[in-house]
Amino acid sequence: MISQACATSVAAIHAAASSQQGSATGARLVITTDRTCNGPHLVYPRSAAAGGTPESENWVLDSFERDPVTGESMLSTAERVAAEGSWSKDEFDQVTVRRYEQYEDSLRQDRAFQRKWMVPITVGQGRRAVTIDAHVGVRPVRSDSARELKAVLPDGVISYASQTHPADGTAGMIVTAEAQARELGADGPFARVLASGFARVAPGTMPKAPVPAAIAALDAAGIRLGDVDVIKTHNPFVVNDLWFARELGADVAAMNPYGCSLIYGHPQGPTGARAVVELSMHLRSAAAAAGCSPAAPPVIPARPWSSRCSTRLATSPGRKRELRTAAPARRGKMTGSPDEWAPHYTDICVSPVGILR
Repeated sequence: MISQACATSVAAIHAAASSQQGSATGARLVITTDRTCNGPHLVYPRSAAAGGTPESENWVLDSFERDPVTGESMLSTAERVAAEGSWSKDEFDQVTVRRYEQYEDSLRQDRAFQRKWMVPITVGQGRRAVTIDAHVGVRPVRSDSARELKAVLPDGVISYASQTHPADGTAGMIVTAEAQARELGADGPFARVLASGFARVAPGTMPKAPVPAAIAALDAAGIRLGDVDVIKTHNPFVVNDLWFARELGADVAAMNPYGCSLIYGHPQGPTGARAVVELSMHLRSAAAAAGCSPAAPPVIPARPWSSRCSTRLATSPGRKRELRTAAPARRGKMTGSPDEWAPHYTDICVSPVGILR
């Protein structure tokens, strides 16, 4: 089991690919899930307290409000980077509206894009059973409504529109060798994991983390950002995308086709897995439109219902397709092996890279 907050999917795929490497048979099943919007409320007995009053905490929301190292909220880290970048609320609102327009593309033709990979789920039994086959709780973001919302902090630029919201979801995929993938009869889309990049940024600057991780991943894969046609990110705040685009020279308006976690919410565990599947579907559609017929390398994304995390997937000239995922995470004291690190505290970004042929 891997639990690394926003980077859970990325770390799980990386671990599965590492253990599968060199094996011509067998497969690794990656399943990610999270209940972020309705996370547990924990109660700790305190018999010695006045009246025996217990201690309590909200497992998810309290971590959003207070990083144990800096004592700051995630919102404060985003505002710090926004101030360093000198962006205005109007600029944030413009990118937020653009992200919702991209999400609307996934809803066209009766959700034709989403239906390729979203799996309906049934909750409950008998007459009380409820089937969920689409997103629930996603609100439209238009220019007027975004402009009317005030910044959350008195001197800030981030409103409730330009940050994500807690969400629930599950996503999965199979990691295996190419021959095994063909034997399983899967029709893809497929991706091959090439390399991983790891980077650390200063405490309280989480939105910056994808940049150095992306650079490390690109270097390890031997490719450049200029070879990338499509970029998908984990963006709990719009500033994540603005910082990434400014530092690496990407087109912020073109990033995140078909939506992103900023719009459809943030279940921490499955975020990255959904982004990998979503981008794989997008690239296969683009290849088909261009008359390409990609072969089948080793990662077989299964069908997720919902997820989110910082992921980038792209195509390069010559009908190659590159996939990168980047996810900021919070981890704890770094004792023991990396797999044993707890999902809190230090700003880290994990960025696996792959190629889809």
